[in-house]
This record gives sequence, structure tokens and C-alpha cells, in this order.
Amino acid sequence: MTMLAVGIAIIFFGLMALKVNARIVLAVDGAIMCLMACAFGISYDSVQKGIKDTIASMLVAMLILLSVGILIGSWMASGTIPVMVYYGMQVITPALFLPVACILCTLMSTLAGTSWGTLATVGVACMGVGEGLGIPVEAAAGAVCVGAFFGDKISPLSDSPVITATVTDTPLMEGIKHALISTGPAYLISLVFFFAYGLEFSGGSAAESATYVEILRTIEKSFNLNPISLLPVFVVIGLIAWKKPTIPTFVAGIAVAAFLGMFLQDVSLKNMMNYMYSGFSIHTDSAFVDKMLNRGGFTSMLSTIGLLMTAAIFGAPLRTAGVADVLLDYVRKFARNSRVMAFCVMCLHTLFFMITGAYYVSYPVVGSMTKDMFPKYGLQRKNLMRMMLDTGTGLAPLVPWSTTGSYTASTLGVANIAFFAFAPMLWLSIILSAVYALTGIGMAKLEEQTAEQEEGSRFNGQLAKE
Repeated sequence: MTMLAVGIAIIFFGLMALKVNARIVLAVDGAIMCLMACAFGISYDSVQKGIKDTIASMLVAMLILLSVGILIGSWMASGTIPVMVYYGMQVITPALFLPVACILCTLMSTLAGTSWGTLATVGVACMGVGEGLGIPVEAAAGAVCVGAFFGDKISPLSDSPVITATVTDTPLMEGIKHALISTGPAYLISLVFFFAYGLEFSGGSAAESATYVEILRTIEKSFNLNPISLLPVFVVIGLIAWKKPTIPTFVAGIAVAAFLGMFLQDVSLKNMMNYMYSGFSIHTDSAFVDKMLNRGGFTSMLSTIGLLMTAAIFGAPLRTAGVADVLLDYVRKFARNSRVMAFCVMCLHTLFFMITGAYYVSYPVVGSMTKDMFPKYGLQRKNLMRMMLDTGTGLAPLVPWSTTGSYTASTLGVANIAFFAFAPMLWLSIILSAVYALTGIGMAKLEEQTAEQEEGSRFNGQLAKE
């Protein structure tokens, strides 16, 4: 508990008081956590193995990050994203942009089952359209995130519900339906907010804006606006819908974009590969358009990968030292009824996720440790599944040092804290889950017979073990 208190204090002091880069704060904090773990009797070999295993568990995410950077650079060079921005600006009005962008991302994430793929494709295009319409980037990022992570939380094609259903022994569709009692209202409130906030931009036509005209004319002069440029989008969406692996899917999208860029935009092979590495670069008469389009590349994701590695250095010693086990003992000691138990488990998962920064770690660890506590208190395990989705997948985009949070900020080009207020669903669902836990409202209870059967099964299992 001392390690946890010191670790959190260092993060707050470094980020809030000193305003130092998060990577350095986490690296220094991780070194101190390693020293404290060793001082408490944990061998350095164990600590080092924990760090190595944590980084290894993030390797696929790091590869996806690099492929996304390359994908964005190639899609810019091929004209794919400029074409989406160009036509999107002409179709969507400023007043309706936020709810339409949210719904588009919702459809993509629900049908394809991926928030990462949605952010890197439809999300990036929506950010460009929003900038062209004069929508604040923070609001655009909020609308994109609400849509992208709604699908990630409730789509049976998404890995988050599948993992949580597996570790909590919950039927997948039953757990997803139960998750909607917190995610559903929060999503609807977010849509109402987007409609209301969008009214601020209803005065006048976007076509009357000098910036709007400047963007359209600059894109017209700089690219061959051929609808065939949208082919990489359909390739990626199709492969994701067919449940193909993420990295090969993005590689296919990159390859098609590179081919189109060379033949439609007259980009040489050498320049295309340079764009893949260092990001797309164009110098037009519009500084605004340059800022909007000069993005992506392999190097654009290196700082994010550095953040993930320092987060692993910080979180691994805490896990190796058994901080989660200590916290679970406290939950068992103070949980006098089902409401207190459910709220404590929810807080435990939130804390463990924020320490690890990866729900792929927190779901199996906390889920496996706490799933049997729910039947003991007369609650169905799908309550645990819902709470973990809210405090894991839903919270992830708001935590800068988490895998998903760093990916979201890098892909959309907006800091996590900046779009916090414009993504109500992400934190409203957590508040609703907390209210449900503390009041008992919405908590699925076991029938008396089922509870007795659960208790009997545990007793028989214990008897057989003895």
C-alpha cells in the first residue's frame, strides 16, 4: 500500500505540479517502485521479469501503433483522406457534424468490432472534416470517441466483451445486453449533447466561411480527387468485418494506398516510402491545410511507444509486489453487503487498470480474482462484466498512459484531457455503474435456487479438494 501511495503521489506531483513530460515521470516513478519492491523483499530478477513480460504483452499493440502511423501517412499521400474530407465538408452541415460523426463511428465500430480501426479510418477523416467546418478539434474528437468506443463495448465482434465474458463466465450476448443499462443511457445523453452543442454552429452556412473555401480550393489544386482513392477504406473495413487480423488488415490498406498514390497522385515510390516513415508532407498556400494534412508516419508513433514502455516500467513492480492481492484482501474484509462489495470491486478494477494502463491485463487479473465473490453475495457475474467494461474499455481513452489512451491521442491529434468534457459517454457510464452498485438498482440478482446451487457447487468442490 505504501508503494501504491508513493507511486500515485509521484505521478500527480510530476504531471500537475512540475508539468514534466509523462514519459520521464513514469520512468522515474518506475525506478523508485523497483527500489521499493526490492526493499520489501522482492528479488530484482522477479521485478525485471515483470517488466519484460509487461512490455512483451504490449508488443502487438506497439506494432499496431506503427502500422497505423504508416497507414495515415500513405492514406494522406494517396488522396484517400483528402477525398473523404473534401466530400464530407460538402455533405455535412456544421450544425449536424457532431451527431453525424458520432453515428458514423458507432456504425463502423459496432459492425467491425474495433475502436482502433474506427479511430484510424473514419475517425481521422471526421477530424479533417470537422476542422474544415470550423468545429473545435476537442469536440470533434469527443464525438469520434463516443461512437468508436460504444461499439467496442457492446459489439459481439469486439475483443473487449469477448474477454470480459470469458473471464467472468458470462454468456456473451447476455452480458452485452446488461452492459447497455449503463452504456445505453450515457450514449443517448451524449447524442443529445452533440445535437445541442452543434446548434452553436447553425448560424450561417459553412460555404460562407473563408476558411471553408480555402480548404476546398487548396485540396482541389493539390490532389487528384478521384473516388477510386476511397478503395483502401473499403479494403480495411471489409477485412475487419471478416475478422481478419488487425496488422495484416492495415498492411493491406497501406499497400493499396501506396499503389493508388503512385498512379493517381504521381507520387514516386521513394517519396511514398518517405511518407510512410516520416509522415505525409505538403506545402501549399494554406498553412491551415498543411497543418491538417501533414500527419502520420512511422516516427509519429515512437513517442507513444515510449509512453507505453515507461508505463510498463512503472506498473510491473507494483504487480510483482502483489499490490492487487493486498487490495483484494481489503475488499473481502470490508464488504459487508452486495452493494459495498460491488462498488469496491469496481474501484479495484479502476485502480488496477490505471496502474497497468492495459485492460488486456486488468480484465483477466481482476476478473479471475473477483468473479466468485458475486454469486456469494447473491449477484450475477454479468454485473462484473458490465462494470469492467465501463471502467476498462470506457475509461481507457481518457487515461493518457494507457495503451488505448495514448493511441487515441496520437491518432486524433488531441490530448486526452482536452476532449474529456466532449465525450460524456465515457465517464457517464462509469458514474451510472457506481450509482447502480451503491443503490442496488439495475444489479442483476441471482434467483434463490441458483444462489444455493452456486454455493453447493463451491462446497462440493472444496470438499473434493479436501
